[in-house]
Amino acid sequence: MREINVNYDVIKRLIQEKITISAMESCTGGFFASVITDCSGASDIFPGSFVTYSNASKEKTGVSCHIIEKYGVYSLETAQEMAKASSEYYKTMIGVGITGSLGRKDPNNSDSVSGQVFYAVKYNEKLISQKIELDSALQDRNSMKKYVVNKVLDSILQILS
Repeated sequence: MREINVNYDVIKRLIQEKITISAMESCTGGFFASVITDCSGASDIFPGSFVTYSNASKEKTGVSCHIIEKYGVYSLETAQEMAKASSEYYKTMIGVGITGSLGRKDPNNSDSVSGQVFYAVKYNEKLISQKIELDSALQDRNSMKKYVVNKVLDSILQILS
């Protein structure tokens, strides 16, 4: 199994350029927020985030139940709604949404596919969203979370360029 290192340079750039960011996470369970707050100065740009592990908690924090019903909780559309909702709630320039299934199929959601994650990054009017099929070499949840967070950080860098 390969070790995955988190790219903290993106976060340092956000801090340096005073670009605010927030997130709504599901399968990463707050790991994205943890990575952000690992950097000194993060409190200047990161007012908070949501960990919404259930559909009901996503809806309570701004994701439309119609989006979840129409596209499923594990979809690009739901990730996009999560990004928008976190950005609107926290009044940040960047909003991130992450949803998916790292391990087993979710018995509460028929659209669950093990190892499939969806994320979205919203910055002003720009929106990047992507589906990730997790590499079978990533055998533990922590490595999977790091991999997903790095993909999100790469997209943040891309959207800033």
